[in-house]
Amino acid sequence: MIETINIHVEGMSCAACQAHVRRALEQTPGVKQATVNLMTAEARVAFDPKNTQPDALIDAIRESGYGAELEKSGADREAEQSREARELARKAIVSLALGGASMAFSMLRTAPAHYVLLAIALFVMIWAGGRIYAAAWSAARHASADMNTLVALGTMGAFVYSLAATFAPAAFHVSDVYYESAVWIVAFILTGRALEARARRQTTSALRELVRLQPAVARVSREGREVDVPVTSVARGDLIVVRPGEKIPVDGEIADGSSYIDESMVTGEPMPVKKGAGDSVIGGTVNTTGSFRYRATSLGESSVLARIVELMRQAQATRAPTQQLADRISGIFVPVVVLLALATLGGWLIAGAALAKAAAIAISVLIIACPCAMGLAVPAAIMVATGRAAKLGLLIKGGEVLEKLRRIDTLVLDKTGTVTEGRPRVVEARIGDDALRLAAGAERRSEHPLARSILEYAASRGIEAPEPSEFLAIAGEGVEATVEGKRVRVASGSGGIVVSIDGVPAGVFEVSDPIRAGAKEAVREFRQLGLDCVLLTGDRPEAAQAVAAEVGIERVVAGVLPEGKVTEIKRLKAAGRVVAMAGDGINDAPALAQADCGFAMGSGTGIAIDAGDVTLLRPDLAGIARAIRLSRAASRIMKQNLFWAFGYNVVAIPAAALGFLNPVIASAAMAASSLTVVFNSLRLRRTAV
Repeated sequence: MIETINIHVEGMSCAACQAHVRRALEQTPGVKQATVNLMTAEARVAFDPKNTQPDALIDAIRESGYGAELEKSGADREAEQSREARELARKAIVSLALGGASMAFSMLRTAPAHYVLLAIALFVMIWAGGRIYAAAWSAARHASADMNTLVALGTMGAFVYSLAATFAPAAFHVSDVYYESAVWIVAFILTGRALEARARRQTTSALRELVRLQPAVARVSREGREVDVPVTSVARGDLIVVRPGEKIPVDGEIADGSSYIDESMVTGEPMPVKKGAGDSVIGGTVNTTGSFRYRATSLGESSVLARIVELMRQAQATRAPTQQLADRISGIFVPVVVLLALATLGGWLIAGAALAKAAAIAISVLIIACPCAMGLAVPAAIMVATGRAAKLGLLIKGGEVLEKLRRIDTLVLDKTGTVTEGRPRVVEARIGDDALRLAAGAERRSEHPLARSILEYAASRGIEAPEPSEFLAIAGEGVEATVEGKRVRVASGSGGIVVSIDGVPAGVFEVSDPIRAGAKEAVREFRQLGLDCVLLTGDRPEAAQAVAAEVGIERVVAGVLPEGKVTEIKRLKAAGRVVAMAGDGINDAPALAQADCGFAMGSGTGIAIDAGDVTLLRPDLAGIARAIRLSRAASRIMKQNLFWAFGYNVVAIPAAALGFLNPVIASAAMAASSLTVVFNSLRLRRTAV
């Protein structure tokens, strides 16, 4: 059995780092798949526990030159990220201030000034940039190279050259010092990392908000008393009391009372939802008006909120197809840059340049070629897009799904529970109160949706269903029961659902499954997106045609079993269509799996959250259109990011090699390229979908 774990990785700073860690994991025996996310500093590893264990995976990462530990809890991880961001900011500010001071001293060109510059450079390189040099040394010991290697080579080159000019200028025929260059390079690198850390926290804001939703304490009714206990101490079956304005601690089912629940952070539904006895509630949502008691059901990792958080984290850890190009290039990028820098140094020396000038130009090549932006280009866009989707009530499960959505040209819609509400209602009844009471009693033990519609209708007329003494369900027809000494039969007939009492007709119900609110408008949006829509259902052709006509779908495939739905999806794909299927996430599972992309209609509870490639947490077909528009916007952002990342290096490396950029400007430009990619991705948080 394959297991999956998340590992926190320390010290990654560019795409090359990411590629080294991933290769180290993939080469470990027993590892089936490994993905490494530079944005979250996490590795997600699927492995066979018979062949390897988590400790071995952590050792593999450490041996490749990076720190590693098993993933921390959400609160611990957030605290560590905050601490690291503050530390980076502090070191960046001090380094920038000392960079300004070193610039002033460099103008003096005297021996005492050189000693002051030496002291400043040593302090900045050891205190502020120590992790850069430690990481570069660790990578070198493992015969690899990354961004830290380039920065370390560049700054150490400037520093060693300046040492020679300070203590033995005649012996080395040098006089100028470049201590300030080393200081400014470290300062700009740290400033870029500090700003990246801040921006990365913005990209994960949706995930943090979800994690914070669950309250720490629950009010539990035990032995006739209400006691506050930690949420971690709540047991399945505990009776929990919720008052107006309070958050619901854990998942459960209402035992008594009613209220309107604000589920917007989980489902994206802006209006509070009415809940009463028997209805499910989701931990982390907000009780707005009434008081009620409910029994705890799903706890811990099996809760709706925990599953949503985990699915989001899985999605943000996956690699999108676009990222594969960046990964392949990054794997060989750093060694190539080192060779380019050496060639630049040699070329300028051969051309007759002074050693100081040739070294400065070579250092510029090393610094400016850091592939930071490449490593951030795609994961930054994925993280922002999936976070934005979650706030819209959409769970998009991974970068591959996000990219695939933009190519969808055919949308297949299930009818019952997708285009319709999947909850039949009595729309007309020709029956007296006495007969209605007996009919409701007959249906009381039935599990059929039609029985529920009759019971709900009786309740709406203030009629309570009596308990039947005998009950028989007749497959495909209806039910028979003895209620209050009378033989009652409720069965489908030509004019609807017919009630007979002791063999005498006593009333008729007309039942309809209403069209889902907003379905017609959603189909119009699908057309505007260029999608062909197909209604695919096991229902009768007449019923399917009526629903299709009402919402504006022209093509209908009706009367098909689940196998037939799969066959139709295969037929469309064979014709060259890129097919998305929307269904209820359970009955339509085979067809959802067969489609290029499966949309599972879910209420935010149950199996639907795990089904399909995209889960619609609120029952709104317009969510499909939003997902596709978001996918197309994210794809544009990814392409823009890669253009900036690759284009930057294509232009900057030759410019540096030709001597147009000094090391200080190169380091500032390198940091700016990474920030451009991250902030460009953050635009997805405001993109209209």
